[in-house]
Amino acid sequence: MDEFFDLPTLIVIGVAVVILFRLRSVLGTRTGNERSPVERRRNGEAPARSGEETVVPIRPQSTPAPTLDDERRARKLEVEIEQLSHGDETLAANLKTVSEVDATFTPKSFLEGAKAAYEMIVTAFAQGDRATLKSLLEKDVFDGFQRAIAEREAAGQKVDFTFVGLPKVEISEAEYDKKQVAITVRFYAEVVSATYDKTGQLIEGHAEQVQNIADEWTFARNPKSRDPNWKLVATNQLD
Repeated sequence: MDEFFDLPTLIVIGVAVVILFRLRSVLGTRTGNERSPVERRRNGEAPARSGEETVVPIRPQSTPAPTLDDERRARKLEVEIEQLSHGDETLAANLKTVSEVDATFTPKSFLEGAKAAYEMIVTAFAQGDRATLKSLLEKDVFDGFQRAIAEREAAGQKVDFTFVGLPKVEISEAEYDKKQVAITVRFYAEVVSATYDKTGQLIEGHAEQVQNIADEWTFARNPKSRDPNWKLVATNQLD
């Protein structure tokens, strides 16, 4: 009897009891009321996953709120429209419409581009540079410029031209007709222009005197096009 309850045996029994007690506390006990996996599926319950009771459902992601940069851009656009429409409410409303259908449009950047285009076009026309004109003009306008250049060349005329500057530029109209957006700009330019006949005689302008000229040009583009460039679609010389 003493041999059966020797010290090593008692230690092993004690360890076994401790292990069983811990397993019981971790795994729990069955009460007899547990539902089988089949019963749970029958009742529309999803199979339990490890750690499921601690998972918090994520709410559907809402539309991101406007950022500070978005608000600044919107305010900047609003200020530009207010300044460049010069109190013309119709023009301001139309510029806003253009900005809504054409995400690339802002009045200030457009006007800067229009000024650069104007200088390039009048200089190219004086020099007879058809390649530059073709890239900037709509076909009908290009054809009109091309005819004028051809007539000048046929008569043996030569133009000495220097672009001086644009003291005044303003947007006069804006519109959207479901197919394209169009902006009309008035250019008040200073140039030095002299036209000579085939004998070298001055027939128009002045070689050393700055002249003031005024034009009203309309630029247009398709807001759905991947091409961000505007083209000159109409010209009108102002008195």
